[in-house]
Amino acid sequence: MPIIVGEGAHRYEVIENWGKLPNGWRYGEVAAVGVDSKDNVYVFSRSDHPMTVFDREGNFLRSWGEGLFVRPHGVHFAPDDTVFCTDDGDHTVRRMTVDGKMLLEIGVPGDPAPYMSGNPMNRCTHTALAPNGDIYVADGYGNARVHRYSPDGKLLYSWGEPGTQPGAFNIVHNITCDDDGWVYVADRENHRIQVFGGSGKFETQWNNMHRPCGLCMTKGRNPIAYIGESGPGLAVNAKSPGIGPRVSLWTHEGKPIARLGDATLDRPSQFIAPHGVAVDSRGDIYVGEVSRTAMRNKGTPIPAEQDIRCMQKLVKLS
Repeated sequence: MPIIVGEGAHRYEVIENWGKLPNGWRYGEVAAVGVDSKDNVYVFSRSDHPMTVFDREGNFLRSWGEGLFVRPHGVHFAPDDTVFCTDDGDHTVRRMTVDGKMLLEIGVPGDPAPYMSGNPMNRCTHTALAPNGDIYVADGYGNARVHRYSPDGKLLYSWGEPGTQPGAFNIVHNITCDDDGWVYVADRENHRIQVFGGSGKFETQWNNMHRPCGLCMTKGRNPIAYIGESGPGLAVNAKSPGIGPRVSLWTHEGKPIARLGDATLDRPSQFIAPHGVAVDSRGDIYVGEVSRTAMRNKGTPIPAEQDIRCMQKLVKLS
């Protein structure tokens, strides 16, 4: 029986374990997902084959990145179909072609800045592009900063500090930018999205979400933000309803319009730990999950590798 989530104009059929890997391959965990201009889907996973590429039906096309990435974390596409890959394990951002050729590297592999120093990078997590092509980097687990770089990788300026006040961060986990240049930051452990001007001036924040991890936004006027909320991170509230895990849709003004995920089913939810989200040209949503990590943190028994659910597709219903 199909699993349907959402309501009204935002109803989706959940396709579990989407993406047909070659025999013997495993995702491990899917940290991020990206979609190119042809609706091919790029799955960035913590596995022997870090970047696997599929068509929109889930047919395997190719892989790349073997031996290059330490701990995949973030993916997003530039308008020219180059792809930014953020690796929090070796503290780098790499701009790649769709076939895996490296065009730019920001950061020194394996050489992090001092913890919470504010200097780049210490376990950076994700990137976004300003309308003029400048690169924003969320940095990340070992810092509480956003850095802005020129397109050729020169550091321009940074902002942010540890804390809970506006403009401060407690795990800068994801970042995106709209066509007008507003910058949206998933401030995960402060349970909010913060919105900044392009120079880092705090403007507003969105609340009423739980541990936002995945974040992407459609282009054009009145964009929609898609947020992967990982839900409870501790065993003590792992079964608490109403706080995820789920995928939520928001207007660019910060109003929630749909929450996808139902904790009343015979399993905790349709999701375990949404960590990366992407949307194709037809409005279908791709969700990558770090299921093994989430289950370990919650004290949940972890099944065999092949039984871990890491990648799902949500097909938009008319």
